[in-house]
Amino acid sequence: MYEPIRTKSVHSMADDAQYPHRTREEELDIQLAGHLAALLAVTDELGLGRQGDRIAEQVARLRGAPPARLAALSQPAPAALHHRALALAGRALVVAASRADTAAAILAAERMDAHTAALRDAEPIGAP
Repeated sequence: MYEPIRTKSVHSMADDAQYPHRTREEELDIQLAGHLAALLAVTDELGLGRQGDRIAEQVARLRGAPPARLAALSQPAPAALHHRALALAGRALVVAASRADTAAAILAAERMDAHTAALRDAEPIGAP
């Protein structure tokens, strides 16, 4: 009554797939390098060269190649840049802690402290 199936099924198990897989550590490396590269762009935009060099070293270590550095500045408000840098450093810290990367975690925490201090200093006295 029914004929047997003679062709392979279009449905296959994910384990049978023939494409390269990345490990969790590789995915975290990619994610951490991305957060640090974004932090580097904001740091360069703030004109913090020495701190940018330290971030670039970590990005190069994770990616295996030096990162591209920001060439043109857009001149946004410094407070907005410090807020963005603080958020990026926080994300980098979470990923660095997840992958147990002490050097990147320390760098991210230092950048968070620096941007928090810069924002605190920029606030007018008596502001909430």
